[in-house]
Amino acid sequence: MLYDELRGLVLLDGFTDEQVAELVAVGEELHLEVGDRLFDEGRPADHWWLLLEGSIDLVRRIGHEESVQATMQVPGQWAGGFRAWDEHGVYMGSGRVVQPSRVFRVAAEELRTLTQSWFPFAVHLLTGLVGTARRIESNARQREALVALGTLAAGLAHEINNPASAAVRAVGALQESCDDLLDSLHRLAARSISAEQFVALDRLRRELGQAPAPAGVALASAEDELATWLSDHDVDRDWVIAPVLAAAGADVAWCERVASVVEGPALQAGFDWVSAAATTTTLIGEAQDSTRRISDLVSAVKSYSQLDRATVQRVQVTEGLESTVVMLGHRLGGITVERSYADDLPVVEGSPGELNQVWTNLIDNAVDAMGDAGTLRVRAYADEHGVVVEIGDTGHGLTEEVAAHAFEPFFTTKEVGKGTGLGLDISRRIVVERHGGEIELDSRPGDTVVRVRLPLPGGR
Repeated sequence: MLYDELRGLVLLDGFTDEQVAELVAVGEELHLEVGDRLFDEGRPADHWWLLLEGSIDLVRRIGHEESVQATMQVPGQWAGGFRAWDEHGVYMGSGRVVQPSRVFRVAAEELRTLTQSWFPFAVHLLTGLVGTARRIESNARQREALVALGTLAAGLAHEINNPASAAVRAVGALQESCDDLLDSLHRLAARSISAEQFVALDRLRRELGQAPAPAGVALASAEDELATWLSDHDVDRDWVIAPVLAAAGADVAWCERVASVVEGPALQAGFDWVSAAATTTTLIGEAQDSTRRISDLVSAVKSYSQLDRATVQRVQVTEGLESTVVMLGHRLGGITVERSYADDLPVVEGSPGELNQVWTNLIDNAVDAMGDAGTLRVRAYADEHGVVVEIGDTGHGLTEEVAAHAFEPFFTTKEVGKGTGLGLDISRRIVVERHGGEIELDSRPGDTVVRVRLPLPGGR
């Protein structure tokens, strides 16, 4: 008889006969076969399981494999039921039957009612213990967030390194180009060309770059034609000058016009001067583009971190979205980013630093779901309730089971060391509790959208 079996367990030694009878009345006995699963890791711990007979492994997924953490094989051992003391309690592992077994199961709600009636002080102790465990887990999450921050910093360093290296190369080559420019100008002066000739030559130089330069096969063909013309007119270093002129948009007809302005011995110096001037202009443009890119990255970091701004302020969400996309640029790779921002988007009131952390988490999740290829959709618009931000992806989507628990504390489908360390539960708290907004998830294969709605100032 179930009552007698429970009465004989050491676990229930301190119970009165009436308490054991109450426990039997709210529970049920289950017979399980090898391979059956009692519960799954990460799911709500809404039942308390008490072993009566058999053997059950408690396993956790580490990487791609399940590892046995403990085995229940002594009658009276138990697992789960955490929601009797913690509304967010989840199973820390999965229960897998390894021998034919019998268990006694009680719903967490029933267990809470009984324990509050029988052992009110013990319930307070358990609640404190659960709170401590949650703080420890939260600290572990913060550690993961620091690791993720290191990864973010490494990616940013890589993003800055590319334009910085390009700027260094351009400046280094600029010195040589300026030397060539001055040398060719000296040789032009030595050939005693007139002021009118120099002005006409400079006018031809200014024409370069006005039209789009050829590319691919057309560029190679233009280089060959120019090199042949230069060689036929005894202009040395045609293999150096021709590519520069072709990239600037010069053709044979343009060269004929130069030859009509600068004749004889001055022709070589004239082409050297035009080539050096075009190279100098190109290198200055490369240095400007590179340093501008560095400046844009620094501005993005400043906007992302919000270090020089008040904690709570009026926020234009598109600024945070753009700075977040820049910060995560090293992760995007072959992913296409589609932006859709309403022109008349109103501001919201909140903490831009916290909101940027939410955008980081949502975009990072979307990138993980797509892998190396896909489309990231970032949309912002206003409706009658506030400002709406949508982060969508074309990844594999979430199962109904995973989607149902996505916003629960400490729930994750990622391996250890993956992700930002900022779960959707914390994102929900930032949006809902800190900003009075809403967050919802709509997922299907190839089209997953997380929608965040933030109220307008005074609308909370």
